[in-house]
Amino acid sequence: MLLLFQREEMGSLQILFVFLLSLFLAKCYSHEQQELLHCLSTYSESNITQNIYNPNSPTYTSILEYAQKNPRWWNSSHPIFIASPRTEAEIRPVILCSKKIGLQIKIKSGGHDYEGISFRSESPFVMLDLSNLNEIKIDLNEETAWVQSGATLGELYYAIAKRSKVHGFPGGVCFSVGTGGLISGGGLGALTRKFGLAADNVVDARVMDVNGNILDREMNEDLFWAVRGGGGASFGVILTWKLKLVRVPEKVTIFSIHRKLNSSRDLLQKWENISHQLPENLFIRLLIQNGGVERQVELFFQSQYLGPVDELIPLLRQYFPEFNLERNDCFQENTTAGAVKRCYEVSWIQSAFYFYFRKITSPLEVLLDKTIPTQKHYYKGTSDFVKTPIPESGWEMIERTFLEEAGPRMILEPLGGKMNEISESETPFPHRNGNLYNIQYTVGWSDNSESISSQKMAWLRKLHKEMEPYVAKSPRTAYLNYRDLDFGTNQEDYSYSKAKMWGEKYFNGNFERLAKVKSKVDPNNFFKHEQSIPPYSY
Repeated sequence: MLLLFQREEMGSLQILFVFLLSLFLAKCYSHEQQELLHCLSTYSESNITQNIYNPNSPTYTSILEYAQKNPRWWNSSHPIFIASPRTEAEIRPVILCSKKIGLQIKIKSGGHDYEGISFRSESPFVMLDLSNLNEIKIDLNEETAWVQSGATLGELYYAIAKRSKVHGFPGGVCFSVGTGGLISGGGLGALTRKFGLAADNVVDARVMDVNGNILDREMNEDLFWAVRGGGGASFGVILTWKLKLVRVPEKVTIFSIHRKLNSSRDLLQKWENISHQLPENLFIRLLIQNGGVERQVELFFQSQYLGPVDELIPLLRQYFPEFNLERNDCFQENTTAGAVKRCYEVSWIQSAFYFYFRKITSPLEVLLDKTIPTQKHYYKGTSDFVKTPIPESGWEMIERTFLEEAGPRMILEPLGGKMNEISESETPFPHRNGNLYNIQYTVGWSDNSESISSQKMAWLRKLHKEMEPYVAKSPRTAYLNYRDLDFGTNQEDYSYSKAKMWGEKYFNGNFERLAKVKSKVDPNNFFKHEQSIPPYSY
């Protein structure tokens, strides 16, 4: 009885402690909220206070819900304010006032950060939501576009498609990804082998620094280098990109080939050996996942050729006769579920629908869709780069491990082509010549209870560990846009030497230069997060 009483008393004390702590934090937040609003109100040239939302604002929840593309952290710490500026001028007061009061800023373009660092923090923070800054100006004579960083990839693709049938941009696959985050992290996609990364096709950028000054390429060449693959949120607020549009043919060919892993090992290993050496107009990526009632591991070769069917077929006969793709396959509708092969001759913008698993006949307005999904989907992701083909034993391990879990996926995207022509120090993204392909690993779930989410993430971590012998080494490398905090995070002192542990995975030798740029443009480390670039120190 005494023990029971002590337990009940201890439980009551814990509840009281949590209650008092909540009151204390509420008072702190209220004080900081008042300070911030007062500071912002002193900037008479700006109406930013009209676009500031606190947790009691009806708009606050909808903005936050749309921002969390991966809602694993819905019950985590939320911003004390969301600032949603409608003009660039409104950003400066948010930076200066947050700095004055000692509040952290988290910058959200599209909200697709794999670890949610644009909308959560352990410290009181303001979320700077850039989604209203989505203006796009296209100059077809110059073949460029000025794009505000709150614009989504879908909005950029839409603007291009409305103006031209022979222009495109080498961005990513997902329409709702923000251009601010995608481009500043590199930007892999279906046009990478032909034109390089999204970041390789940036010709200028405008960035607001910690003092509220706007810098462009001419004013700070080092900063321009850093934000094209080094992650913009470490250095300031990306306002706009000036992008180089690329020429695409009026007709491109898309096709997919479906196989079972256990009966297609030879084809799989052939893809590994030659996909990065194919003509740069031909992109064949590989999706590996479980499927069907029997939960067999399936292979989907998802492909794009920049040209008509009649040019593609001879190439496939030369390189992949195993696909058994014929011209007639591309001009007859195949409605069979789980069809072994599908092929279509389409426009470039229709190929973008195809890679995002949308109907190729979809209206262009699908690119602008910003509805919040009613069904929540949670996931964990990570990545690798591969420099030598995975041996038979590796594929046996992958198949065995995949059969243990529901909902896993690996996406393998070949490099080579244009990527081999660009120096690894040209931008912060170093994974160029010598890399065969990139791997993105993901596992998803619909029940975000602690038991389910822990089980799913443990499975992914196990697979990632088992892959270590087969991927790039010294360091084991990764892609920033598939961020993984398991690699390590900044400590309270934001030590450069400690951050090298995870920083060199993303940037190799470029990490040191990034830290030196950080020391110049943000020496007091105002723009920071769990994996931001720290200032350089010996």
